[in-house]
Amino acid sequence: MTATSGTTASEPSLRRNGGFAAARRVLSAQGVAPLLALLLTSAFFAVKSDAFLHAQNFSLILQQVMVVGVLAVGQTLVILTAGIDLSVGTVMAFGQIVMTKLAVASGVTPLAAIALGILVCVGFGVLNGALVTGIRLPPFIVTLGTFGMTFGFGDLIDGGSYLPAPVPPALTNHFGSGKIFGLYAPIYVALLFLIVAHIALHYTRFGRYTSAIGSNVEGSRRTGIAVDRHIVKVYALAGFLAGVAAVLDLAIFTNTTSISHQTDNLSAIGAVVIGGTSLFGGVGTVLGSGVGAFIPTVLQNGLVIKAVQPFWQEVVVGAAIILAVYVDQLRRRRANA
Repeated sequence: MTATSGTTASEPSLRRNGGFAAARRVLSAQGVAPLLALLLTSAFFAVKSDAFLHAQNFSLILQQVMVVGVLAVGQTLVILTAGIDLSVGTVMAFGQIVMTKLAVASGVTPLAAIALGILVCVGFGVLNGALVTGIRLPPFIVTLGTFGMTFGFGDLIDGGSYLPAPVPPALTNHFGSGKIFGLYAPIYVALLFLIVAHIALHYTRFGRYTSAIGSNVEGSRRTGIAVDRHIVKVYALAGFLAGVAAVLDLAIFTNTTSISHQTDNLSAIGAVVIGGTSLFGGVGTVLGSGVGAFIPTVLQNGLVIKAVQPFWQEVVVGAAIILAVYVDQLRRRRANA
């Protein structure tokens, strides 16, 4: 009788423990924490200001997230291989300068100028991958070097001016200013690349190889994966996506400078880390990086609406990156225990 009553008395406790365990599993699932943080941040600013929920403000947030989001897709693939690319922002800016100079100063058709600009970005991505795999230089050093190179080359081409030649009207009028269901067309292009990258990462051999290399590079070699060639492909894809981001940014904002994109690489890395991708490689999602790109942008947007200095956003994002890396380390220690 005592045993029966003891069992009965423990049932609520077991249910509570089971509920807590289930909640912990949900919250620890990849991508859930950043999504929850984004929803809570948005809800806070929505309650504090009616202007936050206006359609125009929502469109502005999407325009700002668009470029960082595309860069973050490429950065996600690179970081999944346990690498890093510090050059994506200046590679994008250099591609923009090439596009505008070719189309305006050299008389090349806008379509050809865009293609050549993207090709230049891919070239720098291939260079990064070749140096990382060919002479075994650390990705941090290689991409820091190409960061400086593309920044310098951009200034050489545009003469160091802050505003190069204007973007061809054909790009802005027919694409950048075009709207579909109230949103600018480049936003849909960015969303398309996000979806395609998500599918490729989770449902194709390319995605499996990318994660496998980041988890265990030597083990991947022994299973027959051409690791070096695959890493070059990943960095080339990051360069290609930097070129795509260059087109989308030019289409909406119509001008560029090298200096205006110096911190885009940090924004992309921040989005990836906040979105749950491990800096140690092997673990991460493209959709998580997309959510991670929204968090600092929504935060900055809300602070501006509330007339708070947006510089606080840099403080919060920096702290969020440190926290995200710390959480990732705890997760890795728990998995290896």
